[in-house]
Amino acid sequence: MDLKNILPKDGPPLSQVNKYIEKYKNDLIVIKYGGNVLIDRKVFNNFITDLFILNKLGLSTVVVHGGGPRIKRELEKSNIQSKFIRGLRVTDKSIINIVESVLIDFNDDIVQSLNEKGSKGISLHTKNNNMIKVIPESKELGFVGIPTEIDNEKILNILKQNKVPIVSPLGLDKENQTYNINGDTAAMAIAKSLKARRLLLMTNVDGVLDKEKKLIEEISSSEILQMIKDEIITEGMIPKINACLDAVNNGVTAVGIINGTKQHSCLWEIFSDKGSGTLIRK
Repeated sequence: MDLKNILPKDGPPLSQVNKYIEKYKNDLIVIKYGGNVLIDRKVFNNFITDLFILNKLGLSTVVVHGGGPRIKRELEKSNIQSKFIRGLRVTDKSIINIVESVLIDFNDDIVQSLNEKGSKGISLHTKNNNMIKVIPESKELGFVGIPTEIDNEKILNILKQNKVPIVSPLGLDKENQTYNINGDTAAMAIAKSLKARRLLLMTNVDGVLDKEKKLIEEISSSEILQMIKDEIITEGMIPKINACLDAVNNGVTAVGIINGTKQHSCLWEIFSDKGSGTLIRK
């Protein structure tokens, strides 16, 4: 395989790519791409290119997508105001129907774009190949679920065919009621269940920053807990960090938080010595 014909000119160096292809060839990578990042079509297309490259290089990659901004837009069209508790959207019957519809449309968009690029994406969501079983997070949140079981076999069968599973953060309870799942929570549950080597959380920030607002390239669980205690890490980053810690303490080798708006940040994180964000290890 001629890597020069596959890799972008502004991607990681060939010498490093070869090394990491070998390193990851028998392992799984789970990528969570936030809806806040994918709202920009140029960034979306860049992500599709990176996914195509990972697939062509033979890496087993599972994608979990978000959809927050699209959901917000559709709810506003219906004059529905969102209420949030602990960063999670309170989801009643009317909201869950909109959430499900928006996320499935977004899933179809990713799959179609990847197929047009030359790889084969496969949709996994509540209306097609559901693979996440849930229980309610709490009564006050309504139809917001916590994953209790992941159908690994469905995902692994898709990967064996050199296809890319594209997962919406939705699940069904034992009565087949649809629940919305926080995207980071869904990605973490899948990465844990599959014992993935890497979980990548792609956001619109560079990673974890120290008190001088400088990027931390690598950090341990104990160091990051101290940063939460010292209130260096606050607010919206805390649920993301908790998902990372849960993953690395339950079989995932490391979690990367990276800026998905940067050109080919996914490739730089996987295929270069330096990476492109913050790597969290146990």
